Order: sequence, then C-alpha cells, then structure tokens
Amino acid sequence: MYILYIFLGIIILIVVWSIGSYAAVAPIETPDYSVLEKKPGFEIRQYEPYIIAETQVSGSYSEATNQGFRIIADYIFGNNTSQTSISMTTPVIEEQSEKIAMTTPVLNTLEADETRVISFVLPSKYTLDTLPQPNNSQVTLTQVEARKVAVLRFTWYPTASRVETKKQQLKKLLTEANIQSTGPVQVARYNPPLSMPLLLRNEILIPIKQ
Repeated sequence: MYILYIFLGIIILIVVWSIGSYAAVAPIETPDYSVLEKKPGFEIRQYEPYIIAETQVSGSYSEATNQGFRIIADYIFGNNTSQTSISMTTPVIEEQSEKIAMTTPVLNTLEADETRVISFVLPSKYTLDTLPQPNNSQVTLTQVEARKVAVLRFTWYPTASRVETKKQQLKKLLTEANIQSTGPVQVARYNPPLSMPLLLRNEILIPIKQ
C-alpha cells in the first residue's frame, strides 16, 4: 500500500512540475516568426525585426551565460534611465565571438574562456527610441533586422557539450542540404532553470541566405 502511495505521489509531482513548467513560459512573449519550410532534423524560419539588450562577457559557456544573464536582468529590472521594469521575454541568446563562430570548434576547448555575447529579446511594444537607456555601459540595445534562420530544436539541459553536439549536427545538415550560413551560430534558451528537463525548449539558430 505504501508503495502505491509513493508511486501516486511521484505521478502527482511530475504532473505538477510539468504544468508549472508550461505555465511559467506560456504567457511570455517571443519574437515573431513564420516557418517557411520543415526539413529532416531542422526547420527554416523567417523572423520579423526585433530589439535585443546585449552584453559581451568572457568565460566558459555556463559561466558567461550566467554572468550575462545577471547583467541584462539588472537592466530590465530597473537599472535604466527611467528606472522602469521591462517585461521579461524569451529567449535568452548566446553566441561566441565572430572569430570563434566562423571556425570549427575543438571539443576539448568547450569550457575555455571565450568572448561571448549574451542577449535578451525585448518586448515588441518598444522601439529603440522608446526604450529606457541602460545605466550600465556593459549593456547595449540593438535592432536585429528581419532574417531567415535555420533552427534545430532540442530538449533537456543545454550543457556545453550537448550544445556543441547540436551545433555540429545543424551545420552538417545545412551542408548536406547545400544551404549557406551567413552569420554566427546562436543558442536560444526559453525556460527557467527549474523547468522539467523534458519540457525545456532549446534551439540552435544559424542565419542563412535569403
């Protein structure tokens, strides 16, 4: 009987965890895009213009992501010229410096200190003219123009090694499809850290020719 209670408790915990993970991100705004084509293993999207708050940091993948998140979160939580709190959106985006992104990564340097750009997508109701300016000079606001992007989506925790594997997978798929990339590889993370692993939404994005 006790085993049954334990089993039911685990089932209830999983259900509550799943519902909470979904509810945490369901109302959060994401950039507008349309799916142009679905290919084996990835899809091609057309993104509308959007604005990001970004910062450049150094460190391993996990260190840089955490440091960059704190810097930009400080801006959207009110450390800006009008002391305005800006609504959180998703995803949080990470990319290595252009020099690193344009070469083939070496697996044993995944945790090496590299220059990385961490960015938040900002709510669509703002323009560059209406957004409050950051008080921290490490944060800059940038307009991302409309673009076509190849996207590979995956779940579970986006560790450095897992992210690198997915990057190489998408690069290989693009090569096989004879699709030319036009920019650095980006990693997009959509969920809070305590979300259920199977419901995590992570994506590898590579800009491609229009």
